[in-house]
Formats: sequence, C-alpha cells, structure tokens
Amino acid sequence: MINLIKLVVGVASLDELAERQRLPANQRRHPGSGTMLPVVHTRTFPRQAAALLQGGSLYRVIAGLILCRQRLVDIQPETRADGTNGTLLFIDPTIIRVEARALRPFQGWRYLNPADAPPDLSSNARHDDLPPALQKELTLLGL
Repeated sequence: MINLIKLVVGVASLDELAERQRLPANQRRHPGSGTMLPVVHTRTFPRQAAALLQGGSLYRVIAGLILCRQRLVDIQPETRADGTNGTLLFIDPTIIRVEARALRPFQGWRYLNPADAPPDLSSNARHDDLPPALQKELTLLGL
C-alpha cells in the first residue's frame, strides 16, 4: 500500500474543503458502485494505482500543512471537455484529520509512503479547530 499527497488550492480550512467537495462539479457517479463520490482531478494517471487502491489515502495540504486524508476509492482515466486526457481520483467523503505537518509547496501530486504519513488525530486533539496559519506556527514550534 502507498498513499498520495496533493495541495488544495484556494481553500483555507477543512470546512471549506468539505463544502467544496459537496458541490456537484466536484462529484461523479462511481462506475462500480453507482454512488456519488467526491473526485479530485489530476493530469497524470498514477503508475502505482494498484498499490494505492489497496487501502491508500489522499493526504491534503492546506496553507502549507498536511491536515487531513481521505481514503482512495478508485482511480479512473477521463477525457476532459477540451479533449485532453486526465485522471479522476474517487475519494471517500469522510475527511480524517491528521497530525498537522508543515510541507513546502509542490506541483501535482506525490507518492507518500505509509511510514512518512502523519498519524490520524485522536478525537480529543487540542489544535484541530485552529486556523491553519496558527496550526502551522504551533507545528513549527513543536507544540
């Protein structure tokens, strides 16, 4: 199993991410189950798709911090409206908060080994409702 990590652009909080994923433009009917699921659009089809679908997650970076993950449900090629090829990452709608970890910006997505992934937050985490900028400062201070 392996994971993906991807930046979220134009979103300032996990609540905003959840709202964005509920928009019809960001959901598709999953071909296998027929249910509507959030999707993430990307250009490149992952070469390690089989390993990703064996329990992997999509970790999300918001405001310079890894803040959450969502289980990968499926990966499908798509043809965009302009005729170019792309990829749809079907993700579970449940957003799982993880221990905040600072990360520099990058383009596209990257593989993330399970050993390098931040752990899930417990339900009694202290900083999970703070704004990302403040979470980042506390994370950089080691708090």
